[in-house]
Amino acid sequence: MADKCDLCLLGLIILSSLLTGTSGYDHVFISSGENVSLSCNKTLSDCKSTTWVYIDRRSGIVELITGGIKNNDTERHERLSLESDCSLNIKNVTVEDYGSYICRQYVNGEQGPDAYVLLHVLHVSVSPSSSSSSSSSSSQTEISPGRSVTLSCQLYSDTVFSCDDLVHSEGVELLWVNQAGVDLKTDSRYQILSSSSSDQDLCILTLTTTLLNEDDNREWRCQLTHRNQLKTSVRYTVKYSGDASEHSSSAAPVASPTLIPVRSSNSEKTSSRTTAADPTE
Repeated sequence: MADKCDLCLLGLIILSSLLTGTSGYDHVFISSGENVSLSCNKTLSDCKSTTWVYIDRRSGIVELITGGIKNNDTERHERLSLESDCSLNIKNVTVEDYGSYICRQYVNGEQGPDAYVLLHVLHVSVSPSSSSSSSSSSSQTEISPGRSVTLSCQLYSDTVFSCDDLVHSEGVELLWVNQAGVDLKTDSRYQILSSSSSDQDLCILTLTTTLLNEDDNREWRCQLTHRNQLKTSVRYTVKYSGDASEHSSSAAPVASPTLIPVRSSNSEKTSSRTTAADPTE
């Protein structure tokens, strides 16, 4: 890992490249738990001179791939692999994977053009606001009918782009929709609130509602669009463990419902990459 001076220098290089448009860059959007492939500007017949670097303010600069060889002393090395086209594969993406990635290649000892990739990770956590338990992002969270529940859709992004930059300059939008794809802001039953956290590089869109008996098998989906194109989404479906007719919002439940996250479909991920150098996308 490089020292803080190297981190600041490389950060300034990245920021300068992005702002001046001297180097194309990719926005890649993925949901936590999915696999992702980050492309490189391959200029060689093999990847023996390829280096992949990860940079963010939490981890500093980390060389993931050096000379086409994976560094096994990194925390995520078991989830990384290098494709024949020098793309970097990351399995089972977590919120810790978001940030800036740089692919660097050398031709006859000379440094070639760098490829910059900004990986954004979409994640949903659930918090039963009427329960004493803390917010949870586990695959199953038990809550009781009649209680208020809050689903927090969180987009983790690199510090190069603030939440406002992503929304206003890059055309990124988070939406809570129902199974038919209708924006839940149009339904007074749901309270939708957007916010951001500069300390954690987060765009946040929360959905709060009170569970009803008829919510059995009801689906809510947080979807992310970039320049009006759907990139990825996370679906949550309420599953009652007992007969929904036995419940009432005012009585103690016989059984508890479970919120089960369902990850984004492959069809949504096929267009997850866009390049700033092409304004028509």
